[in-house]
Amino acid sequence: MPRRPPFLIALIIIAIVAAIGSGVHEWRLWPPAKPPSRTGESFSGRARVVDGDSLELAGHRVRLFGIDAPESRQECRDARGRFYDCGREARDALARAIGSQSVSCTPVGESYNRDVAVCTANGRDLSEAMVRSGHALELRQHSRGRYSDAEREARNARRGLWAGDFERPSQWRQEHAR
Repeated sequence: MPRRPPFLIALIIIAIVAAIGSGVHEWRLWPPAKPPSRTGESFSGRARVVDGDSLELAGHRVRLFGIDAPESRQECRDARGRFYDCGREARDALARAIGSQSVSCTPVGESYNRDVAVCTANGRDLSEAMVRSGHALELRQHSRGRYSDAEREARNARRGLWAGDFERPSQWRQEHAR
């Protein structure tokens, strides 16, 4: 077997590493996550924001599908290490995402006597908007990766919660049970 020059082997290794490295950030779940199955009739109207992942709409209590936002009383630390009301910030971010638009929700489940629903305002998925702005975390076990790109983008851009330090809302709830 002919011996290859070390330069050629090194060049091949560099090319392989570069090809792999340039494609790593593009890896996604394949096939893309399917929308969850509908469990009830859609409803719409003017929403009242309860917190960063909950609404009241058309007589329904709604939990936004696939996300978890800080609790109303939860505090986080900003980039300078100062405490701020991240629960209130999340609630306000959801209110801004809705604006004066009508909200449409499609139930996909139920949790704690609330509809879990995919909700949109002006065609924009509110769960995705909250995750992309950094004011909520994806619940991968429920969303099946539907909001992974949005969370990665928010984390890399250090938006919202990702700008400082925070306790995951689920952990905060466990430590601050009523």
